[in-house]
Amino acid sequence: MSVRQTLSSVSSLLAGIALLMLGNGALATTLSLSMAEAATPAWLIGVVTAQYYTGIVIGTTFCYRVIVNVGHIRAFAAFGSTMSAATLAHAFIAEPLVWAGLRLVVGFCAVGMFMCSESWLNERSTNETRGSVFALYQITVYLFQGLAQYLLLLPDESGFVLFALFSVLMSLAIVPVAVTRVAAPTLPDASRFNFVKLWRTSPTGMTAAFASGMVLGAFYGVGPLFAQLTGLDRTGTSAFMSAVIIGGLVLQWPTGRFSDGRDRRAVILGICGGVVLTCLALMGKDVHNGNGLLALGAVFGGLAFTPYPLSVSYTNDFLSPEDLVPASGGLVMAYGIGAALGPLGASGLVEIFGANGLFGFCGATVSALAVLILVRMGKRAAPSGDDQGDFQIVPRTSPLASGMDPRQDAD
Repeated sequence: MSVRQTLSSVSSLLAGIALLMLGNGALATTLSLSMAEAATPAWLIGVVTAQYYTGIVIGTTFCYRVIVNVGHIRAFAAFGSTMSAATLAHAFIAEPLVWAGLRLVVGFCAVGMFMCSESWLNERSTNETRGSVFALYQITVYLFQGLAQYLLLLPDESGFVLFALFSVLMSLAIVPVAVTRVAAPTLPDASRFNFVKLWRTSPTGMTAAFASGMVLGAFYGVGPLFAQLTGLDRTGTSAFMSAVIIGGLVLQWPTGRFSDGRDRRAVILGICGGVVLTCLALMGKDVHNGNGLLALGAVFGGLAFTPYPLSVSYTNDFLSPEDLVPASGGLVMAYGIGAALGPLGASGLVEIFGANGLFGFCGATVSALAVLILVRMGKRAAPSGDDQGDFQIVPRTSPLASGMDPRQDAD
């Protein structure tokens, strides 16, 4: 099957993912911003937003069983319908603790939908087309998550319209998959990569994945609060959140390719330094308004989004091809745990120090990662260029995304 035929066969699946990211990508920002505008304490915003990632961590384990028991199409429809209903429920009960429970449900369902979609995409990919499908999937995820931020600009005086729109988008995400002629794939066997084994294989890779989760979880959860505290209106908040996400899409590939043939730890170390400097700049009061903030946000996204795929590539350099999928599951879990803790830590610092607490937290997190990398560089040599695989941008959606990774087909 040619690349064109393959992409045509998965277009309905990618359309479903695009609709899902439009609804789900804007929901988190809307909730955080709504709570900020209602003067909800920063720590409580952190608790609410963290539950989405708690749901993802739980779902990474249990959604597999649901899919195996009822099949892909039924599972996808069940996850999507439940996610849509939970999203709409936000409009009826505007209580932070209730929203926390709903966020957990949405996170659980989201990872289930990603697992269904990614196993389908993997089934339709061949060794020749896997790289193209992998890249297009990731572009779809990041691009539509970034574009979703502008849905906040729609007028909604009642506070109901946006939640209804997000719910509709999530419901529509089911349709392209439900009517597709693509046969449901066989779900790969559940493979686990023990955390202890993962740590022994690559302490740097596992820690970088965890730290990346803390930073990005903090940004997604507390970023809208930061924007509100710095005086941005909804238009400015949408533009800032989108700039960070789109920046993350643009810079991952060139940074990753630069790391090929080099000690990836040194590249991650340089990225950490860049993130710290960007965080310090974002904490300056003279950039809290205008294009300077957007430019710095794009730079922050471009840098902060790269440690996770670099950590996966670095870890994979020590693994055989058959271990890539289970190891990816461990790294996704490490990222998810970090993402669940990130909003808690960042919101605590915002409670104490104000808006600067968010990027103070992010800067401190990557500084700690840099220290560990320096220690590890003194204890372990990097693999040679001949032993390294090629860099691939890796989504953090579910462990099954690694099934599309072209590196697993290496001899």
